[in-house]
Amino acid sequence: MFPIRDHNPSQRTPWITYALIAANVALYLLTLPVNAGGDWLWTRLALYPVAVTHGELLWGLLTHMFLHAGLLHIAGNLLFLWIFGDNLEEQLGHLGFLAFYLVAGLAAAVAQIATEPLSAIPMVGASGAIAGVMGGYLLLFPRAKVDILAIFIIFFKVFTLPAWVVLGVWLAIQVFGGYATPGDQGGVAYWAHAGGFLAGVALALPRFLRLGGPDFWARTHGQPPHPATVYAPTRVPRVER
Repeated sequence: MFPIRDHNPSQRTPWITYALIAANVALYLLTLPVNAGGDWLWTRLALYPVAVTHGELLWGLLTHMFLHAGLLHIAGNLLFLWIFGDNLEEQLGHLGFLAFYLVAGLAAAVAQIATEPLSAIPMVGASGAIAGVMGGYLLLFPRAKVDILAIFIIFFKVFTLPAWVVLGVWLAIQVFGGYATPGDQGGVAYWAHAGGFLAGVALALPRFLRLGGPDFWARTHGQPPHPATVYAPTRVPRVER
């Protein structure tokens, strides 16, 4: 079960969101094993908690946000960025959103390092920064409509939930995963996700207060400040015998 789109249209072109997606795709292609030096580049740009705690390879705090460990990894991350990034960029402005994204990613990395400071396992992925985007989105648009695709074996269905349910459940899964799988964590940086999400809420708070804080929610009912997109019902094509 995962989100596929929201009903919160952006009124401005999200150039930074597009640029971040392009940068992640470009670096993913450059670091593929089939490319000469791809493995070396991936290894050098990943984040190693034990190295950072000893003051080495500090650039990994930034560069790890643009690396991914596989096609599904990057596809999932960029889907979330595509869904939630444009609205936050519209609220923060292009440069403000870029700064927000990078600081949220740094906060996510710090949260993960704090839980495993001596880990030599490389940390990669944009999910910490994107979790920050999701946190900011939740603060500003808690009742925005988000379409969810649920898949169960051969059955699938698209249904709509408010953002606070979708993102709240996602955050709960990260916290549960962090406590349930200490140490190795099965290859998922749960605390980076949770840390990035909470950092995103904190970073979006000044904008929320400038918009009026609780009065902004009262005016918009927690939904986008402009008319929501209405999609045609999603239907499964009928296949005749």
